[in-house]
Amino acid sequence: MLTDIEIAQNAKPKHILEIAKAAGIDEKYVELYGSNKAKLDLSILNENAGKKDGKLVLVTAITPTPAGEGKTTTTIGLADGLKRIGKNVAVALREPSLGPVFGVKGGAAGGGYAQVIPMEDINLHFTGDFHAIGAANNLLAAMLDNHIYQGNSLNIDPRRITWKRCVDMNDRQLRFVTDGLGGRVNGVPREDGYDITVASEIMAVLCLSSSITDLKARLARIIVGYTYDERPVTAGDLKAEGAMTALLKDALKPNLVQTLEGTPAFVHGGPFANIAHGCNSVIATKTAIKTADYAITEAGFGADLGAEKFLDIKCRMAGLTPDAVVIVATVRALKMHGGLAKTELGSENLEALGRGVPNLLRHVSNIKNVYKLPSVVAINRFPTDTDAEIEFIIAECKKLGVNVVLSTVWAEGGKGGEALAREVVRLCEEEKGDFTFAYELDGTIEDKIEAVVKKVYGGVGISVLPAAKKQIAALTALGFDKAPICMAKTQYSFSDDPTKLGAPEGFTVTVKNVKVSAGAGFVVVLTGDIMTMPGLPKVPAAEKIDVDENGKITGLF
Repeated sequence: MLTDIEIAQNAKPKHILEIAKAAGIDEKYVELYGSNKAKLDLSILNENAGKKDGKLVLVTAITPTPAGEGKTTTTIGLADGLKRIGKNVAVALREPSLGPVFGVKGGAAGGGYAQVIPMEDINLHFTGDFHAIGAANNLLAAMLDNHIYQGNSLNIDPRRITWKRCVDMNDRQLRFVTDGLGGRVNGVPREDGYDITVASEIMAVLCLSSSITDLKARLARIIVGYTYDERPVTAGDLKAEGAMTALLKDALKPNLVQTLEGTPAFVHGGPFANIAHGCNSVIATKTAIKTADYAITEAGFGADLGAEKFLDIKCRMAGLTPDAVVIVATVRALKMHGGLAKTELGSENLEALGRGVPNLLRHVSNIKNVYKLPSVVAINRFPTDTDAEIEFIIAECKKLGVNVVLSTVWAEGGKGGEALAREVVRLCEEEKGDFTFAYELDGTIEDKIEAVVKKVYGGVGISVLPAAKKQIAALTALGFDKAPICMAKTQYSFSDDPTKLGAPEGFTVTVKNVKVSAGAGFVVVLTGDIMTMPGLPKVPAAEKIDVDENGKITGLF
C-alpha cells in the first residue's frame, strides 16, 4: 500500500495557472511560487465584491481520539466528490505547523487519495507565511524589550509583560526562559517564554483580517503588557504596527494550490483551535465563496471547539452564514468514547458503540438545535467496521432527523465522496437553516462562558476562580466585555477533564484565567493547562524523514 507522500509524488499536478483559470481567477491576480502554488493579489476580493456568494459548507467532527477521525481528508474528498458530480467547487483549509509535522500529529494536507498537493511544500515551508508571522511576532518582542532598555518612557512593568517570542517548532525547552542576562548592555533580565507560532496572536489577527488596513489596525491594538499603574500597553504605543504590517503584507494574500483531482484549494493560515479560533483565514474563505458555487472548509478539533469558534467568532466577525455542516465520525473513535482501548477496536462491539455514540449525538444536536443549521453525519468507513455497527449509528442519528452517509475518500478519492456530496447539495438546496449564535455579545463575560458550557458542552455551570474573577473585572473596566469569547479547554472531552469521554453530564467547567487578544478581537477563557508550546514525543516523526540525492523527500507520512 502506498504512503500518503508516495501517492502525492505519483500525482501529475496541473499548472497552477490552469487551476486558477478553472476557478475563474484572472491571471492578473496570480503571483506564482513555481508551477504548482501561487498567492492571489488581495484586489481579487474588491473586484469580485458584487458577485453572488457560493454555498458555504463547514466540515467538523466528533471529539478527537487517538483512533483519528479524518476531518481534513473528508473535507478534501467531499470537494473532489462535488467536482465529480458536476459542481463548481473550491476548498479552504488551514496551513500545517512544522511542530506537529516533525512531532507526532503529522501534517494537515489530507491523506490517501484525498490530499492537497504539493504536500511536501504545504507541510514544510510552503510560501513562507508562518515565517513572516514569526518574524512580526519577534519584532514586536524585540521592540518591547528595547523600549524598556532605552529608558522605558511608557512605564512598562517588566513583571507584567504578556507578549512572548515564538518559533514554529515543538520545543519544550523554550516554554520558560530567563533572558536579558550578561550585564547591562545585554538587556533587562526577566522571566520570559516562547509559544509555537500557531499560538501567536498575530496568527489569529492575520486570519481574521479583511484587508491590509484592517490588519494594521488589529496589530496596533495588540496588548503586550501593562504599566506599573496597570494600564495596558499596545503594539501601537510602541509604534510597531507599520513595520509588522510590512512583514505580513504578502502573508495576508491567500495561497492557491490543488487537490489530487485538480480542485482549487485555498490553504491559508492556521491558528490554534483552543487558544485561538482554529480556522483558515477569512480572506481565503471569502475568496472561495466568490470563486466557486460550493466552498468547503473545516475547523479544528471537535465541533465543541472548532465549529463553535468558527460559528461564534469567525462567522460573526466576517459576516458569513454557513449553508450546511458535515460532522465526521468513525466507528473506531466512537468505540473509544465507549471505553475500548485502541488495541480493541478491530472487532464488532455494539455495546461499546452504544456507550460512545452519545458523543456524536451531542455534536449533531448542537449543530441542529443550538446553531440551527442543516447537517449530515459522514462516517469515515474502515474495513473493520461491520454493517451492524453502521446501521446502529444510522438509526441513532435518524432519531434526531439527521442522515448518515458513508465516506471512503481515503481509499477512493472523490469517487468515495460522491454520496456525501449529493447529500450536501440536497441540504444546501432544500433545507434552509436559521443560523443562530450560541450567545449574544451584550451579555457579561460570565454570561457568555456559561452559555457555551450549558448549550454546547452539556455542562451544568461554571466555577470562576478568584484570579479569573479579578481578570474579568479588569477586562470589563477596559471595555472588552462585549467581545466574543474564545474558550481554551482540552480537545479530548466536552468537559474540562480530558478523561471524561463520550457525552459527560452534570459537570461544571472551572475558569482559571481570562485574558484578552485585543488584536484578534476576542477574550480568551482558559479552563485548564493549555499548552502553547508542545514538546516532541519519545520517537519524533522527524526521525523518519529523509531526502535522497535527487532531493526527493521520504518519510513525510
